[in-house]
Amino acid sequence: MEVVNVTADAETFTSNAYLALGESPTLVDAGAMPGVVDVITEYTDDLDRVVLTHQHGDHVSQLDTVLDAFDAPVYAYADHPRRTDELADGDTVTVGDETCDVVYTPGHADDHVSLVSDASLFSGDVVVHDDGAFDDGSFGRTDMAGQSRERLIDSIEDLLERMPDGVEHMYSGHGSVFEGDVRAVVERSLERAERREPKYPDE
Repeated sequence: MEVVNVTADAETFTSNAYLALGESPTLVDAGAMPGVVDVITEYTDDLDRVVLTHQHGDHVSQLDTVLDAFDAPVYAYADHPRRTDELADGDTVTVGDETCDVVYTPGHADDHVSLVSDASLFSGDVVVHDDGAFDDGSFGRTDMAGQSRERLIDSIEDLLERMPDGVEHMYSGHGSVFEGDVRAVVERSLERAERREPKYPDE
């Protein structure tokens, strides 16, 4: 499945927003980059759906702009004025050419979900490959109001239990795309989160 990070060239702070192409073009998160619609239209004229991992501003600031351009249904765990389909733990949702299980993964955000198929993990901010704090396995920050390191740890453990062996593509909300042994990266993320040390000790 071809997946494009349509916010890769952003000059301002944004999450990654992934366009999964194929039989059912799907945007995972909308990001916060002005002009994201122009990038999407370089690859497709239609979106079958937009799926939100969570609703922090860096993931949804451009959602209205995307929906005004494509009039696509919105799948999200928490309520949103533009949500058309509610996601719940254990649901399935099509992303491009793959069927993904929805895994509820709070801690970084109360409404956070991850999407797991036989080949891919769309992890949002629960785990990332590299983000400036750690390389080759990091985790979402939990030092702001409403966040919880303990809930995040439980979420990563749940994700490992429910992720099939052989997942080789990880598309996270920040940092680079990872290709390889995704389970090993998630396990390192868990180990680092379990130390319960500040992720950003200078803040």
